[in-house]
Amino acid sequence: MNRDRDESSWRATLEARKVVKEHGITTLPVDPIALARSLNIEVMAKEASTEGISGMLLRVGNAFGIAYATHINNLGFQNFSVAHELGHYFLPGHIDAVLGDCDLHESHAGFRSNDRYEIEADHFAANLLMPTPLFTDAIDCAGEGFAAIESLAELCVTSLTATAIRYTQCTRDAMAIIVSAGDRVNYCFMSDTLKEVEGLEWIRKGEALPQDSATFRFNRDPYRVESANRTAGTSNLQDWFGSRFNIETTEEVIGLGSYGRTLTVLTPTDLPDFEEIQEEEEMMESWKPRFRR
Repeated sequence: MNRDRDESSWRATLEARKVVKEHGITTLPVDPIALARSLNIEVMAKEASTEGISGMLLRVGNAFGIAYATHINNLGFQNFSVAHELGHYFLPGHIDAVLGDCDLHESHAGFRSNDRYEIEADHFAANLLMPTPLFTDAIDCAGEGFAAIESLAELCVTSLTATAIRYTQCTRDAMAIIVSAGDRVNYCFMSDTLKEVEGLEWIRKGEALPQDSATFRFNRDPYRVESANRTAGTSNLQDWFGSRFNIETTEEVIGLGSYGRTLTVLTPTDLPDFEEIQEEEEMMESWKPRFRR
């Protein structure tokens, strides 16, 4: 499943880079509504009372339109929803796949779906709104951890969740983000540096949160989630991902309001020198006596 997601992410990334280059996007923030309208795609807001979907791609003859949800009062979420529909418009094969013989496709953007086309549209949206060269330059000035994610979300006019995911893809730091609801994980993204830690196991959808974590305690009070409260604490990387290494981790937690989920940012305080550990273990192994039978 992870390999399929990686392939979908790469296809969407390449297409988003192509669009950014062809449309001369050189500064942040990227305005997906302006981009759509430059392509003669009509963009409209849906009634705030309409819930359950993030956006729609519509086809009328040879013309296209995009409708985006407003029940979540967050400009970053709305920008992502429009960019997601642009993903369906630009990505090869998507129009035929998601529309088929129909003239309307309803989306659930925000990395919530296991459908290949929805996953690709999500990754396209993230790469369109936060293009790698521009975003990595911004990371260098943003600081670390949750403070950096908040700063980047404000700069890019993107949601905290989308920004956090993109941050894990671009940062050189060891960190992970987890989105959860109740006592269960919805999904997890890890930075490349963190993936290099020996023995880490990928957190899968539906797995239980560590009961000693600040996230588990936070999620026990739905009011804190709905009110976008926040908390912080420390936990251990072993509790989240396994591994034989005992690594203390900063845990920053915020409720995502009406979205009904929680965003957690995990940042190890200090990673051991794994090359040095490996050399010591190899040396110890070489010292073991060998007996002939």
